[in-house]
Amino acid sequence: MGAENKLYEAASTDNTAILNLLLEKDPFLLERISYTCSNKTPLHVATMKGNLRFVQGILKRNLQLAQVLDSQHSSPLHVASAKGYLDIAKTLLSAAPDVCLSRDSGGKIPLHLSAMNGHAGVLAELVRVCPLAAREKVDGGGNVLHLCVKYDRLECLETLVPVLNEEVVNAKDNDGNTIMHMAIRDKQIEIIKYLVETNKINLNAKNSQGQTVEDILDETSHEDDTVSDIKKILQPALTKSRGTRTQPVKWLTKKRDSIMVVAILIATMAFQAALSPPGGLWQDELTQDSQGNPVPNPHHAGEAIMSNSNPEFFQNYIRVNTVAFVSSLSIILFLISGLPFKHRFLLWLLMVAMWLTVTSIAITYGLSILVITPKRYAESKNHVVETAITVWCGVMAILLVGNTVRFIDKWLWAKGIVVRPFARFRAKYDRAGRQESA
Repeated sequence: MGAENKLYEAASTDNTAILNLLLEKDPFLLERISYTCSNKTPLHVATMKGNLRFVQGILKRNLQLAQVLDSQHSSPLHVASAKGYLDIAKTLLSAAPDVCLSRDSGGKIPLHLSAMNGHAGVLAELVRVCPLAAREKVDGGGNVLHLCVKYDRLECLETLVPVLNEEVVNAKDNDGNTIMHMAIRDKQIEIIKYLVETNKINLNAKNSQGQTVEDILDETSHEDDTVSDIKKILQPALTKSRGTRTQPVKWLTKKRDSIMVVAILIATMAFQAALSPPGGLWQDELTQDSQGNPVPNPHHAGEAIMSNSNPEFFQNYIRVNTVAFVSSLSIILFLISGLPFKHRFLLWLLMVAMWLTVTSIAITYGLSILVITPKRYAESKNHVVETAITVWCGVMAILLVGNTVRFIDKWLWAKGIVVRPFARFRAKYDRAGRQESA
């Protein structure tokens, strides 16, 4: 029997004495095998048999064997992960940590194999050594969490979810399904219960067909007792998620730059309107006539002509223009301060500031038109401007009141106070939202 065959037999039987004897006779035996072996190395064999001492003995002599792949592109770490040999996996990781991201012929990394086979201990060690492995995709576009749900590995989920951020936990596969979509569809009640308790799951996430987890649950048979149990588990979390929808926050995140540009533009307009009011500024001093007598309407250079010709309009003009300027500056401050707009009260404050800004600049425009319109056109033009401004303010007031009512409703609901008119409106709103998403 040749030396290589004896080495393989020793690896299978965990005979480290034979290993030492063979290496004393031929110190380069392991190096030759690592370059000439076309299938599994003795390290693969020892790992498959769970022979920790032999694995340690080989790695003391040749660390490179930990990176050698067999004909299936599997490393010894792939084998240890699939078998669940924690001590061997730790030994191999210390020798070749980069193998964590190596894929076999099936496209799996060691982390995927340990999750599929339910080896939570090996799973935890792999994530500790290489956290990026949890982000690696599997066939279908999911990550390791999708494999845990697919193979019903609750213990593995309990190992991974606490150490992963919400982005990874709520990752989607190629069909847009999160792990909660999969668990609902497969009626995995224990996994669903655990995921709800973690408070990391986005229950409003939609798959590529526009379905939330609630939509998938509604499609299943209502006569199934398991479905009823799932609904009981999900109902409190769904109620909470409806009260804290993130659509406005996502919209604000996408439109933040646009809102900033508009706010800066309105602030510039209001500033310019204050320096150059309709009619312009007096260019001369007039406090007395040529004989030195006081004049009825004195003025000084730099004062607004409108303050003499239309004093009532001028006062209103300055008031609304100042409101437009200050509220636009407030919007700019809100957006650059980094305030957490996921809180509805702050989002409502921003909405009020935007309402004040747009409405005030519209009224400023209307007053300017009324002042500069010649008297011969005043009757017809003034009627049009007054009507337009009134209608505009009415529409804006309705939007403000409507959003304020919704804010109060959500706040009361979060406090556990249900107001019946609000509840009816909310139910109608939710139904409309579902029909739109469908």
